[in-house]
Amino acid sequence: MDLDTVRTFVAAADAGQFQEAAAELAVTQQAVSKRIATLERTLGVRLFTRTARGAELTIDGQAFLPHARELLRVAERATASVRTGRRPLRVDVINSRGAATGLMRGFHRAHPEIDLDVVMLLDGVETAVAAVRSGAIDASFRAVAMPGRPLPEDIESVRVLDEPLQLLTGPAHALAGARSVTLAQLAGHRIWMPGIVPGTEWAAYYDDLVAEFGLTIEATGPNFGSDALLDTVADTPALATFMSEQTRLVWPAGHGLRRIPVTGPTPVYPHSLLWHRDNPHPALTTLRAHLAATPARHDAAGTWVPDWVLPR
Repeated sequence: MDLDTVRTFVAAADAGQFQEAAAELAVTQQAVSKRIATLERTLGVRLFTRTARGAELTIDGQAFLPHARELLRVAERATASVRTGRRPLRVDVINSRGAATGLMRGFHRAHPEIDLDVVMLLDGVETAVAAVRSGAIDASFRAVAMPGRPLPEDIESVRVLDEPLQLLTGPAHALAGARSVTLAQLAGHRIWMPGIVPGTEWAAYYDDLVAEFGLTIEATGPNFGSDALLDTVADTPALATFMSEQTRLVWPAGHGLRRIPVTGPTPVYPHSLLWHRDNPHPALTTLRAHLAATPARHDAAGTWVPDWVLPR
């Protein structure tokens, strides 16, 4: 059903005259008559009776009027739901325990008036880019760009946080008592990271870390999530894992896990915000300004990132 014909019917019913309805809608009286005739053909009933005083609703017209008003209200609500600035800002944070979630929580505290829809796309940067380009999300936190896979020209990015990695060990691990460890000291130790997904930007990051410093990172076995990872590391003296500094973890007191800073240099994971350059959502501008004012620790002395990571 054409909403213009419904809108014209309501205007004519309220005015009682086609001429006044035409003036209100800024169309000709002939256009009003044609729209009403089209609606009557669609419905198969007469809606108005012409009188000397104008146009009066028929019984069918009176029955249809409240429904016509509701159709227009529903159409307005539907339009408002996607009108720029009216719908929630939709942002991908990859997972609920990482640094990107912390950044978005800080943004929400600073701007509680902005509606947010936080999602978690677990695949790599290409999935995130496709979602940004299609409009499924407004922005995504990623490490960009993977070797040989530059970002499309319509995708903008800004590096927002360099997050140090830490070594996580159980109480019986050989390095559990260390206040810090160097990357050279980690050579020969088994680092287990079953959450690494081949082809993702974080897989590329750890591949370069292994190649640069001669580490042994194993991604074997099913990924049962962080709780199972913590259980295994706590019970297995031969295994350790890397954990980002701001990853939020809770484990049973009996696990005795240790989070140990890594130095010489400190590997940092580079988080960037991605968005489409033509995205008009005003809250996206607010988010970018908020992140620009957040300390990011870019390229700090004594840190390492792969050479493919985009600069600030």
